[in-house]
Order: sequence, then structure tokens, then C-alpha cells
Amino acid sequence: MDLGIAGIRVIVTAGAGGIGLEIARAFLKEGAKVEVCDVDDAALEALGDTAPGATGTWCDVSDRASVAAFMEGALGRLGGLDVLVNNAGIAGPTGRVDQISPEDWDRTLAVDITGHFNVTRLAVPALKESENASIIGLSSAAGRFGFPLRSPYAAAKWGVVGFIKSLAMELGEFGIRANAILPGSVDGPRIRSVFENKARERNMSMEEVQAMALSATSLKRLIPPQHLANVAVFLSSPMGSTISGQAIAVDGDMQMLV
Repeated sequence: MDLGIAGIRVIVTAGAGGIGLEIARAFLKEGAKVEVCDVDDAALEALGDTAPGATGTWCDVSDRASVAAFMEGALGRLGGLDVLVNNAGIAGPTGRVDQISPEDWDRTLAVDITGHFNVTRLAVPALKESENASIIGLSSAAGRFGFPLRSPYAAAKWGVVGFIKSLAMELGEFGIRANAILPGSVDGPRIRSVFENKARERNMSMEEVQAMALSATSLKRLIPPQHLANVAVFLSSPMGSTISGQAIAVDGDMQMLV
């Protein structure tokens, strides 16, 4: 199916690895021009092999000076912007709220929600000039459920949904749509690390924690990151031109987080 997005200009934060890399690849496959940023130097160096055609720059989305430098360069190279994918995020600490340090709390929110603001505010002027403008924010199943032992992460991911819904209302008059994608347990190193940390907290095996997490979903399996990329590309295409202000779960029908 031709989604009609060949040549569109896309920025993906944290796009050199994990979910972000899959999103970048999916856009490239459709003929888009893609700029990514990341804090992983090795992943950025490998980008020519992992996502041929994409351009990558180091950027910490929690640092406004770093974001400003990245956005100036990226918008110049792209010649404008049609799609912003705010994907950058960290897992944050694992533990009860009374066990979490203020520094860990601050760092999680600085990356996982303030980072979205830092990038978006600089992207909006360019998006206003696009005829197919879209903002996608990566939230989480933790953006609609409580998440025991992960309160900073959950607070930030709920914040992403509120931010996206507000953007949809503010920017709709300019033809800019905004949507959130809420992944469940996405297959990859990050979810394994989360399961391992929770296993230590609960004196369980990693396999037991994973089984417990998947038992709360109808499909009872991990989510391939490519499935999230497919949704991002569709939402950014003309076929998704009337979808805005939505929080779209890609989680195997999750009923709760444990």
C-alpha cells in the first residue's frame, strides 16, 4: 500500500536504537527524509548500517541548548518539517516512592516529559508550514494505568498523554495533528532490564515477572517494536489526516500493570 508520504521530512528523537530506530526505518522504507538524534554514540556511528539514508546527531533532549543546536541543524538539512516523533525516554528507577531519590525523579521527568516540550516548542513553527503536519509522542501503557515501583516513569507517561491532547487542541487550527502511542511490554533489552529490576525487588525470577506481566494482557506476548513503527507511519500519512488528540494503545490489550 502506498501511504503517500515519499519525501516527507521527519525527526525522530532517540532514533538510533530500539523503538526509535524501528520508527526511523519504517519512514525510510516509505521514502521519507529522516533525521534522528540520540545520546548513544555507538548507535549513532552505526546508523549508516542500521538505517541507511538517515542522518544522526548527538542530542540530550533534557538539555535545551543541546536541543536548540540539534533542531537548527536538522531543520536546515531537511528544509522544513512534516513529522516530529518524540520518542526519547528513559526507564527511570525501580522502587517504592519512599526509596526513590529526588535526583532520579528529576532526571526521569526531565527526559520523559520535559524533553517532549523542549523539542516540540522548536518544531511547531516549521510544522505550521507543512501541508501534512503531525506530532507523535511515545507514551506507554503506564500512561493510563498505575505502575507499582515505577512512579516517576508512570507520572511522566501520563504527562505525555496530557501534553499531546493539549497540543491537538492548540494546533489543530494550523492543520497540525497530535497523537500519543502507548506501547505495552515491547520486546527488547529495555523491557528485560525492567523485568530484571522488578524481579530483584520482589525476590522473583525474571521469567516469573515477565509471565505475570503478560498474564494481564489478552494476547499474552511481547509487542514487536515494528508494530509501533507501523502505527507511527500510518498516523503521519494522509490516511491518518483526521486522527488527532488520541492515545492509541499498542499493547496486546493490557488490563493492568503489575
